[in-house]
Amino acid sequence: MGALAHDLRYALRQLRKNPGFAFTSIIILALGICASVAIFGFVDAALIKPLPYSSPSRLVLVTESVAMIPRANLSFEDYVDWKRLNQVFSSFDIFQTSGYLLTTGEGTEPVPAVRVSDGFFRTLGVSPLLGRDFHIGEDQPAAPQTVMLSYSTWQKRFRARSDVVGQTVTLSGVPHIIIGILPAGFQFAPLGKAEFWTTARPIEGCTRGCHSLIGIARLRDGVSVDAARANIQAIARQLELQYPITNRGQGGFVELLAGQIVVDIRPVLLALLGGAGLLLLIASVNVSSLLLVRSESRKREIAVRGALGASRFRLVQQFTTDGFVLVAAGASLGIIAAQGAMRIMTSLISTDMLGNMPYLAGLGLNLHVLSFAAAISLAAVILFSATPMLRLPLSEIRQGLAEGGRGYAGTLWRRFGANLVVVELAVAVVLLVGAGLLGKSFYRLLHVDVGFQSDHLATLSVALSDKEYPKDPDRIAVAQKILRRVERLPGVQSAGTTSVLPVSFNGNTTWIRIVGHPYNGEHNEVNERDVSPDFFKTLKAKLLRGRYFTETDDATRPLVVIINETLARKYFPGEDPLGKKIGDTELSPKSLYEVIGVIEDVKDGSLDSETWPAVYYSSYQNGDDYFALVVRTSQSEGALLPSLVAAVHEVGGGIGTLDVATMAGRIDNSPTSYLHRSAAWLVVGFATLALLLGIIGLYGVIAYSVSRRTREIGVRMALGAQRRSVYQLILREAAWLIGTGITTGLICSLLAATLIRGLLFGVRAWDGATLAGAAVVLAICALLASYIPARSAARVDPSVALRYE
Repeated sequence: MGALAHDLRYALRQLRKNPGFAFTSIIILALGICASVAIFGFVDAALIKPLPYSSPSRLVLVTESVAMIPRANLSFEDYVDWKRLNQVFSSFDIFQTSGYLLTTGEGTEPVPAVRVSDGFFRTLGVSPLLGRDFHIGEDQPAAPQTVMLSYSTWQKRFRARSDVVGQTVTLSGVPHIIIGILPAGFQFAPLGKAEFWTTARPIEGCTRGCHSLIGIARLRDGVSVDAARANIQAIARQLELQYPITNRGQGGFVELLAGQIVVDIRPVLLALLGGAGLLLLIASVNVSSLLLVRSESRKREIAVRGALGASRFRLVQQFTTDGFVLVAAGASLGIIAAQGAMRIMTSLISTDMLGNMPYLAGLGLNLHVLSFAAAISLAAVILFSATPMLRLPLSEIRQGLAEGGRGYAGTLWRRFGANLVVVELAVAVVLLVGAGLLGKSFYRLLHVDVGFQSDHLATLSVALSDKEYPKDPDRIAVAQKILRRVERLPGVQSAGTTSVLPVSFNGNTTWIRIVGHPYNGEHNEVNERDVSPDFFKTLKAKLLRGRYFTETDDATRPLVVIINETLARKYFPGEDPLGKKIGDTELSPKSLYEVIGVIEDVKDGSLDSETWPAVYYSSYQNGDDYFALVVRTSQSEGALLPSLVAAVHEVGGGIGTLDVATMAGRIDNSPTSYLHRSAAWLVVGFATLALLLGIIGLYGVIAYSVSRRTREIGVRMALGAQRRSVYQLILREAAWLIGTGITTGLICSLLAATLIRGLLFGVRAWDGATLAGAAVVLAICALLASYIPARSAARVDPSVALRYE
């Protein structure tokens, strides 16, 4: 212990004596540890830390599955049959996103809500903080309307009063009895920040073909996910035979809940963790090379110690202590910076997205993250301790003492330093290629043809009270009033409504059948949208054939429909769809619509999803209590949003507005865009640091090589060598290192690119332009870094060089 204390004091004195070395090494190491720990914090929160439920590894997500939608919603009747017939679940419940209109002192306000079956919270293993859970049978039609409050809603809207249980709150005109308050930490990721939790009840008139539910179940002890999936799929096949019209082609989907919550973000996090790991590798290599250079200056000291009887273990202890002090300083700074980096990255995530990422609530320096930081710090200590001793064997150190140590030191550094630089350059190439691929992918994503002009479009969603607008004619009339009022606003050119905004999601589907076409019971799944007459004109979408809807296409006129180009190409190949009839699978008279127009494809789903066939019905023939308003402006659309909200509320009571945003903002801040943008920018940052560190390492190797060959260069110049030949001598050595590093990096890049191909959009993993671009950028920067020491070598004065030492 006395020797250890002495070594610690000596190591600190050495760092104080060499502030340049100490500062550079600590900063480089802190950068690598900061990036790795910060990204690992997100990985731990999303992928490692268990969900805050009872035995979360036994919870599974259960849905139906069809050809176009691998994870499709359940119908209520199928849920009842699956719950009755399955042999693998100890409990099986459902949930459904919803919303209510809450009347407050400021007016009518839409609030996010969830409808769940009576055993939902028992399946999760969550108990109320106050009050009680839903009773068995409380989700039946005749049961009283009850509601549970989220903790934040209890705090914000009811001032955390303990007597709130038993009171009544009116949601969309219907009184609900408050029966419980959920715990403070409870949040269910698939449903975002829900405020009210009510019971899911059968919808009157909705058949087995109505799919709007998602199942959650708890596996029985000893039952695997594969066994549960096989059992559900067997039941699905049985129901398909029993109900061939509604259940044809429908299978079952069963996966662990934890995996499905992060299914979209998992590849991004793993890619970023890989990038941070490569940056840490470069930082470690750079610090190792600095330690090796420093060990050269200490070689005589170490040789004297060995000559005086110091054992190899004693010397290893000294190097270990030096490495520990260096890593302790770098790791401390890196961990502090990582905490700040995690907060900054979290603040860049939109509120809506954070609502679907409750696992980030506890993001920080927890035990897992600190253990990871300790593990990589320990690895760094071992690396930094072993590097000098492995490269400076005791016997050769003693020999170096006798000979002055000149030739061995130069050969050692040129060989080992060159190998380190090749590793650095190769890793830099990998990160540059990754950054190029992700950047190019993000560019392609933002330039996807959405089928309309997204600039100067303001949007918001409108919710109508069922109590004040109970029937379709009432809802159609108020939607028309809203449009007329909005169109009178200064700066508004046109306005339209739609049941689902473009560039949001492929959902709200229906099954269609073409009159006169062969039909064998298949489910032709298409997107379904209800739009107002001026919707397409407001979007400036292109009409390919036929006509738009008009004001006269209302409930008193024959039913009409507009289809998109993809539907026309898929279901009307080689024929004109205008005038043809589309209906439901049974072609019931009330379902028959005449095709009056074909619109160019409008991107309904996310930017990176394929375009689905779509049908557009006239909203004047189909009333809805929830729709989105789209407004084209001649001025800044963002500046119009407050006036737009006020105008909607002026129309009447029982109207709520939410999701107010510009269309450009929606596209730019969509989850798909955000994930691609975040991955691209972070990897670009890693690549930039890697390039900088790699170039610094290369400069150090070449500069050190020049300093060790000063006498040789002087002799060459004294014998008549020209400066051009000196340039060639130094740059040839650099070119070999650069070429080897780039070649190795490109090979590794091809392998790494295949691992992130799931994040790429419109770009191949082996994109030649990106590979070539990364190689050229690195080569130019590396040659510039090599030119500086080459220029110094070419200016050597032969007379001074020959008197060197």
